[in-house]
Amino acid sequence: MDQPESAVVAPGTGPTGLAPDTQDFLKALGSPTRQRIMMLFSRGAELSVGEVAEHAGISQATASQQLTLLRRGRIVTSRREGKTVYYRADRDGAVAALTELQSYLMTCC
Repeated sequence: MDQPESAVVAPGTGPTGLAPDTQDFLKALGSPTRQRIMMLFSRGAELSVGEVAEHAGISQATASQQLTLLRRGRIVTSRREGKTVYYRADRDGAVAALTELQSYLMTCC
C-alpha cells in the first residue's frame, strides 16, 4: 500500500523533512539555558567550559552537556588548547541551518 504523500520523506532528511543537523539546531534553540549560554558568545567571545558554567550559573557538568548539544546543533564550535576546550559561536553553521529552515518554510507553508 502506498504511503500518504505527507509521510514521504526526502532521502537524508528526518521525519519533518528537515535534515537531522537542522533538527539538532532547532532542538539546541529550544532550551532557555542554552539560549542564555548562546548569549555569552556575543561579540566573538571564546570561553572554556568552566567560564561558561561560571557565567551561566550552572555546574561544569551541565555546561558541558549543554555545549555538546549546542555544538551538535552547529551553534557553537570548539577547539582544544592543551587540556582546555574553548567554545565560540559557529556563525557558518547557524547560517547554514537557518538557510535550510528558510527554504523548508518557503516550501511547506
